[in-house]
Amino acid sequence: MTVVRTWVLPVLRILIWAVIAVALVVLAFRGGGGGTGPGGATSAPGVDLASPEVPVGRGTVTNTVSVQGAVAADPAVPVKATAAGTVSRLHVAAGAPVAVGDKLLDVRFEEERDPVVGTDAEGNPTSTPRDPLVKVVTVTATAAGRLATLDVLKDQVVAVGDAVGTISPGTLSVTASLSQADQFRLLSPPSTAEVTVTGGPAPFTCTGLTLGAPSDDEDQANAGVDPMTGMPITATTTARCAVPAGVTVFPGMAATVDVLAGEVADALVVPVTAVQGSVQNGLVWVPGADGTPEERPVTLGLTDGQQVEITGGLTEGESVLEFVPVPDDTAADPYATGGPFG
Repeated sequence: MTVVRTWVLPVLRILIWAVIAVALVVLAFRGGGGGTGPGGATSAPGVDLASPEVPVGRGTVTNTVSVQGAVAADPAVPVKATAAGTVSRLHVAAGAPVAVGDKLLDVRFEEERDPVVGTDAEGNPTSTPRDPLVKVVTVTATAAGRLATLDVLKDQVVAVGDAVGTISPGTLSVTASLSQADQFRLLSPPSTAEVTVTGGPAPFTCTGLTLGAPSDDEDQANAGVDPMTGMPITATTTARCAVPAGVTVFPGMAATVDVLAGEVADALVVPVTAVQGSVQNGLVWVPGADGTPEERPVTLGLTDGQQVEITGGLTEGESVLEFVPVPDDTAADPYATGGPFG
């Protein structure tokens, strides 16, 4: 028994490992019994990298753009002097509620008048100066809300256009930054959006949806952070809509904004992966008579991010490549037949 453990078992292990090693070498050089390559060498079976074909079908496309945003207080409306002169009266104090047209302050100024001309008893011309005409212009509120600041004092001299205060409307909006792809999908945006505030009330419809450049630093702050670099994202286009009265939310709350920018039923559709381009015009590839893909221009409609509406260039039932072909950037073999050395 000692001889078996000392000599026989180790020798059997060595033989088994030797057989395994030889088998691996054979598989490596013969490719597991694949096809025969040049010179009779056996090679591994080839992999078919051709793009699969998909038929042009019909479906419903709902173009809903969903972006992340936040609740923000609407910016204060500036109050500006409408005349040059001296502040003669303050009608309200900072913090007071105001309505459109309410009197805020008076600006007093003097307007020079032409002298009175005439003739004296001897017929000589005369000119009698007159006192200036005193006028008062009242600066009124151009927005409703609360007079947040009043930056002038009685008897202070002001010029036309000087900022004399601000009115806080006391309303809220939801703002969200849009990516370039989002902007292309919102070429014709609606006037409303569906908003869901995290941890807040039930989803609600906000009105007055507008797209444009950020109006203040708060919109820039709401643009978020680039997950790849950790750097703040500079918002170039912002969606903004008004929170309706009676909805309880607070500035800074995170929100999801869903914008329904169109829906079409029974449309010709293909996967977005089959189209080069995403707005108005694109290219697809269809199988040619000899099996070689042929490029074909198409016109595009709505997209939901998964499929895109085809409004021209294809008919139902036609086949297109599911994926846009990748250009062959492989360098030519200079030693191949027909090459510079062939």
